[in-house]
Formats: sequence, C-alpha cells, structure tokens
Amino acid sequence: MSKASTTGTAWSLDPDRALPAEPRQRDIARAVYRATAELPIVSMHGHVAVEAILDNQSFGDPAELFVIPDHYLVRMLVSQGYSPADLGVPAVDASGTASETDHRKIWRLFCENWKLFRGTPTRYWIEHALIDVFGVTHVPSSEHADEIYDHLLATLALPEFHIRSLFDRFNIEILSTTDAPESDLAAHAALAADGWGERVVPTFRPDALFYPHHATWRDGIGRLSARSGIEITGYESYLDALRKRRFAFAEAGARASDHGHLLADTTPLAAADAGRIFDAARRGQISQGESHAFAANMLFETARMSLDDGLVMQLHPGVLRNHSDANFTAFGADTGFDIPIPIEFTRSLRPLLEEFGLDPRFRMILFTIDEDVYSRELAPLAGVYPSVRLGAPWWFLDSPGGMARFRDLVTETAGFYNTSGFVDDTRAFASIPARHDLARRVDAGYLAKLVAEHRLGLDEAVETAIDLAYNLPLQSYARRDS
Repeated sequence: MSKASTTGTAWSLDPDRALPAEPRQRDIARAVYRATAELPIVSMHGHVAVEAILDNQSFGDPAELFVIPDHYLVRMLVSQGYSPADLGVPAVDASGTASETDHRKIWRLFCENWKLFRGTPTRYWIEHALIDVFGVTHVPSSEHADEIYDHLLATLALPEFHIRSLFDRFNIEILSTTDAPESDLAAHAALAADGWGERVVPTFRPDALFYPHHATWRDGIGRLSARSGIEITGYESYLDALRKRRFAFAEAGARASDHGHLLADTTPLAAADAGRIFDAARRGQISQGESHAFAANMLFETARMSLDDGLVMQLHPGVLRNHSDANFTAFGADTGFDIPIPIEFTRSLRPLLEEFGLDPRFRMILFTIDEDVYSRELAPLAGVYPSVRLGAPWWFLDSPGGMARFRDLVTETAGFYNTSGFVDDTRAFASIPARHDLARRVDAGYLAKLVAEHRLGLDEAVETAIDLAYNLPLQSYARRDS
C-alpha cells in the first residue's frame, strides 16, 4: 500500500498499490490503469456542502479535516472503547456531554491508533491524501503526531489548499452536492454566476418529507410549502409542491434525485389512501406501518415525476440508521452507528418497473450494502430493464475487496455497461481522488485477469476501464430530457 518510513526513507505511496499480486496480471493491470489514472473525476453522488465551495473555504486544522467529520474513522475508534466525544464529535443532547475541544489532542489520539486502520479502505484514503495531497513524509504515530499536525496546519492555511484550488488540482470535472427540497439553491446560483454552473450541481434529496412518522416531518412540510409558494392543504398540493421544487432543481442543473429509504418497496397507494395517511400525519395520528407504506408510494410517485423533469432516480435502501439510541441522543446522526440490513429488490421494485421500467424517459440507479443480492437480484434486473443501472459498491463496500467482489458477482449477468461507473459518496473532499484512484486500480486488476485468461483483448480492457472511470458516470447521470 505504501512504503513505510521504518526503512529510514520518507513515507511514500507504492505505485502498484491495490494492483494484482500475480506478476503477469500486474503487468497488464499497470497498462490498463495508466489509461485511466489522469482522467477527469466525475463525482455524481457527493455530500460536500455547496457553501464550502462557494466560499472557497479552507479545511481548518487536521482534526477538523480528517477526524471529527469522518464516520468511518470515528466508528473504528469507538469500537475500541473511545467515545465520539473523545474525537471531538459535538454533542447534541441537553445533558451537557463535554466533547474534546483540543484538536491537537484529538489528532494525537488518531495517530496513536493508526494501526487500527490496517487493511481498511480508510487507511488507503487517508494515506493517499496525507502523502499525495498534503506532502506528509512520516507514518502517523505517537512519535510523529505533533510534527505531522504542524505540517498540515501550515499547509492547510495556504491559498492553494483551499477548496476551489484543490477542485482544479484534483481534476474534478463535475461534482454533485446533496440538497434538501426546501433549499433556496442560492449558493448554486452564485457558483453558476462564477462560471461553475456545470461543475457543481445540486441533487434533490426528499427523504425527510417521505416518512410522516418522523418527528421533523410536519416542520418539513411547512418549509416545503414556504419555499415552493404552494399552500399545502392536503396530499395533492403536497405533490404539486414537490413537482415544483424538482423543476427548480432541474433548472439549477440537477441531474438526479437521491433516496435513502430503509426498504426498496415501491407499492403505490390509491390517491384516497395516500390522502388519508397524509391528513392523519398532519394531525400526528399515524403508525410506523402507515408511514412506510406512504414512503413506498412516494418512491412510485417520484418515478412518475421523473418522466417530466428528467431527473435520474437513485435508490440506496438497506441501512438501519442510528442503531444506538444512546449515541443518537448524545451525538446525533452520521456518527458511525448506521448498520446494514438484508434487503429484497425483485418483488419490491416490480410495481415501479411494471409502470416505468421500459419507458425511455426513466432511469434508475440502484445501490446496496447487502452484497448477497448482487448476483441474485440486482444484476438480473439491470441486465434486462433498459431503465436500470447498477450503482457502484457503496459505503461499507467501497473497498478493494468489496469492489472486486462486485465485479465478480455482477459482470457475467449485467456486463459492464449496465453499471453506473464509479461514484464516491463522500463528505470528505480531500479523499475524492483517493477513492476514484482505488476504484480505477481495482477495475484495472479485474480487467487484467480477463486479459490474462484470454477473455478480453488488451485494447478492449483499456476501453472498458476508460468507460467505467469516466464515460459511464456521465452517461448514467445524464438528464433524461437532455
């Protein structure tokens, strides 16, 4: 993965990291990887805040950049007995949980525990960023923690390490943010006025408005009404408000909507039943079962809306959010306690695909963390429905092993060209090039195996690698009305 400084030399990245160990396949993989290594990055499923790009923000200090916001990193240290508070994760409860505010101390704790990340993608991403982006020359350790901290602090203060400069350095062609329906999209408009309108685009994420049993749902409906300018008096005006906001997103450059539901159910409701549930929810009189039925209905309605506004529909179900009530109460969401569950797609998606799956105006990209369904359900679905693309390995699976298993499990049924190409799904801006680099290396290794087995020609492998890294993400996320 890297050449460690235990040899007395500066810490550096091995040029063959993540490529096959077998010598002949490695030689082929090197040739394939070279064809993709410098391609522009297409980052169509991101969570970087648009305001950070608009304001050309710096990344603060090392703890603020690498530790506190990274739920991959936090969850590993929590699993070893540390508290999120020890890592500077801010408390949200009213009990006065005290979070560490000494960011140098937080960084030391991380460096002292560097060995915990051996064999994980977190290790790959962070060492790529530390070495290649920020010029760190020592492996994180208790001995070098302060030296690394001081180097990073000075480097992060330089103008060339602010976010827009790094955007250019990383060769990012387009980056998608994730935005609530009630967003005024003003930051996107300001970026467009700066000439960045084709480089940073919004994504419509309405999950909070689809589950009426959530405590924030009624307030969300109020914000949707205010932003859309439509008085929401019932289910039909609620649909009208969503349609209007989707068109506003499309006009602002959005390519897709994004849906992180618990299940993949897309069973529609009769309008009268949906209206009854909606009205009951506004009175606070709704069961969790009714809420999930309403959410399933709204996935179906989302597909219908996409025929008019052209937004690609992303669905990534199967995560039980905030598994620990105690942690959620103390520290809120996105602190590492989201756990995958088994998920079923074939029957769940049938209502939606029966109605829209053969319509050339419709495009759906499916993600999962339950890799058991790759070969059994998802590859067969993507391998026949022209509207369906299989999204890249996501979250716990965007690792060398996860990406290699993905290719093994789906390619023989769906091929390469019924997949979306790579998307990085990250809030950690500095890790974007590392994530794309890892995907390109793993794909090069898989394609090299096919070449070595005389199942592909080298020219075909190179063309496929370029498509996976660059062309397929652009094609998969192209607006369907464009």
